[in-house]
Amino acid sequence: MSYQEEFISFMVRSDVLTFGDFVTKSGRKTPFFINTGNYKFGADIAKLGEFYADMIAEKIGDDFDILYGPAYKGIPLAVSASIALYYKYGMNKSFCFNRKEAKEHGEGGLIIGNRPRDGDRIVIIEDVVTAGTSVRESVRLLKSISNIEIKALVVSVDRMERGINDNRSALQEVRDEFNIGVHSIVNLKEIVDFLYERPIDGKTVLDAGALEKIRAYSREYGVTHI
Repeated sequence: MSYQEEFISFMVRSDVLTFGDFVTKSGRKTPFFINTGNYKFGADIAKLGEFYADMIAEKIGDDFDILYGPAYKGIPLAVSASIALYYKYGMNKSFCFNRKEAKEHGEGGLIIGNRPRDGDRIVIIEDVVTAGTSVRESVRLLKSISNIEIKALVVSVDRMERGINDNRSALQEVRDEFNIGVHSIVNLKEIVDFLYERPIDGKTVLDAGALEKIRAYSREYGVTHI
């Protein structure tokens, strides 16, 4: 089993990937939902870091300097992925993340961890990108600190749906706007192809009815029909 297939099973078992009737932050009614806030245990975050490390090692390699995790969900992602990259692949990469508000005492500043310097190549690590707002905020913040290069954005799942402006996905919009690599551990099509009528721990989570709802959603909002 590939690490992508393991990751899909892992999301289901962690109750992070669920199927039903939900409403996204943008107001769209969606038949599936990804809630990374449901990772609750040390084993969960350690394993999640390994999946990100597998993807980074495969698609980016050693060609970057810092993992940046935007507060708040990006913080454990950056830390766990940097640990996994070191122990699994021998890549000793630094990490940093931002404060929501600037600290006015002590060392001050908005960045905790390895503060980016001129010439640093940075990979932004996120969970799921819907509109790309937080990514744009991260790019503005990082570029205001130093003359850095945004090497790539990495996320857990590409929902494969249109962004806010045209027929490109939010990830494609970010890729084109900042001329960076954009990578996901899995995308919606890979999730559907793997899970359809496949039992996870004896339970089928994606049956014909759920699949048809996803296809209808994809026809309305998708950049690629499922």
